[in-house]
Amino acid sequence: MKYEMRGKYFEDWTLGEEFETGRRTVTEADIVIFAGLSGDYNPLHTNEEFAKKTVFGTRVAHGFLVHSISIGLINQTTYFDGTVVAQKGHKNVVFTKGVVNGDTIYAKVKIVEKNDMGKSDRGEIVFDVDVINQRGEVCSKSTRTLLMKKRGQGN
Repeated sequence: MKYEMRGKYFEDWTLGEEFETGRRTVTEADIVIFAGLSGDYNPLHTNEEFAKKTVFGTRVAHGFLVHSISIGLINQTTYFDGTVVAQKGHKNVVFTKGVVNGDTIYAKVKIVEKNDMGKSDRGEIVFDVDVINQRGEVCSKSTRTLLMKKRGQGN
């Protein structure tokens, strides 16, 4: 059975194009599971009594948990489904607001660069991502680069 690609190809992206993802609520289970997977048992994430005395007032989600959830939310749009060649990197990742159990987040994405690279089969898109909570506060920012398939190259 042949895989049907639903994602957008390099040529389909427009410089300055923006989109938003669906929303997702961060749960206590997310925070606990991420601590176990990553081995990051910092008391900010795992000790409620300790966390009550911090600026957050409660346990806070790991920054990279929030970043990872945003990757999932972006992929759920299906814009990248089957058309990504490779992920080149994430840079300028900053965490600007803590995300706690019960916060609902989404990603706002803007295409900021589109590089043909002189390749017949792929091009590069660079996009800025803001992760925003239910109060409209930006929780994290990053710039991400993907290599994308071009149309008609045996895709």
